[in-house]
Amino acid sequence: MNLNKLLDGIPHEIIQIGENTEISSVTIDSRQVKPGALFICLRGLNFDGHNFIKPVAEAGAAAVMVAEAADSYPSNLTVIRVQNTRQAMAHVAANYYGHPAKKLRLIGVTGTNGKTTTTYFIEELLRKLGHKVGLIGTVGARVGDTQLDIPYATSTTPDPLELHAIFAKMVELGVQDVVMEVTSHALALFKMEGLTFDVGVFTNLTQDHLDFHGTMENYALAKAQLFAQSKIAIVNDDDEYTPTMLRFFKGKPIKYGINSDTGLQAKNIEYHPHGSTFELMGQKFHLPVSGKFNIYNILATIGTAIALNINAKFSKADTVPDYTMEIRKAVSEISGVPGRIQSVPNNLGVQIFVDYAHSPDGLQNIINSVREVTQGRVITLFGCGGDRDKTKRPIMGRIAGELSDYCILTSDNPRTEDPFAIIAHAEEGVKQTVTSCEICENRKDAIFAGVKMLQKGDALIIAGKGHEDYQEVGTTKYPFSDYDTAIQAIESRT
Repeated sequence: MNLNKLLDGIPHEIIQIGENTEISSVTIDSRQVKPGALFICLRGLNFDGHNFIKPVAEAGAAAVMVAEAADSYPSNLTVIRVQNTRQAMAHVAANYYGHPAKKLRLIGVTGTNGKTTTTYFIEELLRKLGHKVGLIGTVGARVGDTQLDIPYATSTTPDPLELHAIFAKMVELGVQDVVMEVTSHALALFKMEGLTFDVGVFTNLTQDHLDFHGTMENYALAKAQLFAQSKIAIVNDDDEYTPTMLRFFKGKPIKYGINSDTGLQAKNIEYHPHGSTFELMGQKFHLPVSGKFNIYNILATIGTAIALNINAKFSKADTVPDYTMEIRKAVSEISGVPGRIQSVPNNLGVQIFVDYAHSPDGLQNIINSVREVTQGRVITLFGCGGDRDKTKRPIMGRIAGELSDYCILTSDNPRTEDPFAIIAHAEEGVKQTVTSCEICENRKDAIFAGVKMLQKGDALIIAGKGHEDYQEVGTTKYPFSDYDTAIQAIESRT
């Protein structure tokens, strides 16, 4: 692609013209530079792409994009200066792949908890209603049951070069709707720059990621950016941060909730071990997935279907939806999400759940939900991630102690921190309660111990890692699955 076409619509300054203005590829990784590449210099916490200009020139790069000018550059390079390379990268990616997002209907879901489950619910509901849907998030990118072979480096929301490559592939596969998790990091780092979302969904906001954002206000405002880029907003009216989410939104939102007297309010909720029932607009729904928080997730999902006018008829006032059998039937067939209040089958007469809860609110939600359907003890096994927000650790410990009958503290992903120091930090919170706890740093041993102590009627919550198939110790990811380990522990008892 000609460099001028790649830079279309991007404010920039050409500092130097090199030998070649035909671009064969675009990358932010100096190790991936090939002859004819455009290398975009990004600054991270531990690196600065501006330090790799000489090596990429030697590797055959045709051009570099910088945020600040140096005294001199290798003569073979074209050098483009922009004000913000992260922001510019999103537009470069869109230009490079031919603006595939404009050919798709984008649905973005943001919030502290519930993003993955809500995207799964929306994707499954739309599929059951006949749409070809793409899904992007924590578990990768897929279309239907086909996982796309486009890996991305970050855990939830891809960088723009990866994201627009995924969009292009989805267009090629005939996708109509794309449902994606949108993190606060992604919004703050301009990954969503230039995109217009047909629907933006807000689940909730509780303490998390303060190591990055600094304050809850900054965290909330980062997420609010999604709704500045959304045509329709679906928001949780029970959450105190909803007004902040709508600060930059220009239209009239669709609100849902349980406590608020709002347009989509679930009433007469009943919780069961294998699902819930509720009334919505005078009609009864059955959701075959447990937990109060999943009522919120399915309300957001139904709100999205309404917003997209899929199989929902409206009254003459265009305010009260008349749900068709198709939507209610689809809701009644919604599947669980791997690692989200995922039940581990057993014949011990107990309940064992694997859940991704790794924030105070997430842990509180899962324990409360399990408590609602448990007659015996609730035992909570959890750890906290290393190199992440440390202030939430004692809070999570206190919540676990207050709501559980017994706690097991173990390692999550300690990364480069001392796992025993992380556990001690969480233990400070448990000690503020009367609940007993034990420490078992080895996560496999902890899961075996938790399963072994279960008596008939008890429930064990294995929280923190959910669907993850690894444990990150130091800078290495070792194969590990909470679900598979729980199965092994069950087999050791039978």
